[in-house]
Amino acid sequence: MAQTEEFGEELADFVRRVAELKAARSVPHDDLPTVLDTAIFELDHVAGQLWPWYERLTATGTAGTSSADRQEQQLLKGIFQRLPLPVALMDRETVVRRLNFAATNFTGVRAGYATGRPLTGFLAHPDRAAFRSQTAAVARGDGDRSLTVHLQQRPAVPVRATLTALRPSGEPRTAVLVVLQSADVRAPSAEGGPGPVPDLGETTRHAALMDLLDAMTTALLSEPARTRAAVLERAARVLHGRFADWVVADEGAARLCRTTVLGPADQRDVRAEDLEAQDPAACPLVVEAARGGSTALQVRPEDPDAFGRDASDAPVLVRANVTSLLCVPLTLDGAVQGVLTLFRTGPRLAFSMAEAQAMDMMSRHIALAMAKLD
Repeated sequence: MAQTEEFGEELADFVRRVAELKAARSVPHDDLPTVLDTAIFELDHVAGQLWPWYERLTATGTAGTSSADRQEQQLLKGIFQRLPLPVALMDRETVVRRLNFAATNFTGVRAGYATGRPLTGFLAHPDRAAFRSQTAAVARGDGDRSLTVHLQQRPAVPVRATLTALRPSGEPRTAVLVVLQSADVRAPSAEGGPGPVPDLGETTRHAALMDLLDAMTTALLSEPARTRAAVLERAARVLHGRFADWVVADEGAARLCRTTVLGPADQRDVRAEDLEAQDPAACPLVVEAARGGSTALQVRPEDPDAFGRDASDAPVLVRANVTSLLCVPLTLDGAVQGVLTLFRTGPRLAFSMAEAQAMDMMSRHIALAMAKLD
């Protein structure tokens, strides 16, 4: 019990220091590196002293552990979540093990979604290799590192990532702690980040989906199309802009034929003509959808070659800055009539499961309209 009380006093002192760090967020921009260094020192203290201490207490505990001990254990777990800076714990392959509240607000990624996924998946493609390399160097004991990266959702904002190694007690491998901070503004805080999405926003998105379903049904029934390609083009125009930045339509299954490509008018890196010239058979996502007949929803696609390459041999997903995609087979009675691929780019909100379900419903309607022309 004496050790538990001593641990509680040390923990309470640490919490007070965290409160002081929170108050220091208002210091001038030039003084922020000192605040950041202090925060990293406190994190090292947690990793090197408090966490092993906590594990020793839990290892020697019994089923009759007192309520006070359990509360202190919960408090230790909560410290990580309440740290004033965005912090993530990951392994040497950058797979996220834990993300605190400030980091979820800073990245816009839910902790439950991020856990078990590589942190590199949330970075811009040009930064991923460097981040993996620096993480591996820190994990193998080459010292702390710091580099500038960019989040895929906000590619224009530079982010300073500071990496430090720690060795969780009882684990055979070194973990890596990463602190994220905007390189051109003061450190973000959990209080200043966006709050939970209100119910009104959810209602608005649901109403927008209903409007989209109505527009699709109207387009398919307004006047008969003469060809299957005309059906695909009509559906693509309904989806373009209001639902997706890019819409790519391929007809067939065993032999895919690209019929329609609609993209942003101001897109400079990738032109619609580049995607029209692609062979759909060179797009693994499209081929898989045509063969398996199942919808693919990807947020921050990990494989840059999933939609093939353009005429300059550059990955289409990278050139178009695709942040989420839907690849939907147009299936009727088990037979694939074609494939629709939808891209959202830049800061636009990623496709949700509700939107994927709505798209699945529309795909059956489109396939039915195509089948009538056989």
